[in-house]
Amino acid sequence: MTKLKKGAKAPDFTAQDQDGNTVSLSDYKGKKVALYFYPKDNTPTCTEQACNLRDNFAKLKKKGVVILGVSADSAKKHKNFENKYSLPFPLLADVDQKMIKDYDVWGEKKLFGREYMGILRTTFLIDETGKIAHIIDKVQANDHAQQIIDAWGF
Repeated sequence: MTKLKKGAKAPDFTAQDQDGNTVSLSDYKGKKVALYFYPKDNTPTCTEQACNLRDNFAKLKKKGVVILGVSADSAKKHKNFENKYSLPFPLLADVDQKMIKDYDVWGEKKLFGREYMGILRTTFLIDETGKIAHIIDKVQANDHAQQIIDAWGF
């Protein structure tokens, strides 16, 4: 679980999205941002989460929420993932894992009784001033958009 806390300033970042655009947190000053970290493109739970956000994108956008996905996959892998599932939001390529480290979402995981290190599925809701308004660390992939809406209190 991340050491970052609600009310703390969100770590700034600059990363490339699936289209090669440079994206920084400062680009979204004055907007609500849902920055979600996920393990890997094209895996079952990550796909379910991305598609839930896609299917509810208009509702989130109407509430003024910007969605940004982050994993350690390359921009090329992100582009394939975006195309395959028609994802309408940026996917940031954190191949050097700087954002993953800054947001402290690398940790021990368990799958089928096996322990290993990986990206912890976590969403940071960042307010218009760049502060962390909420941290969702128990992500429900099939209902993630509703978790975001509930956490913002819309």
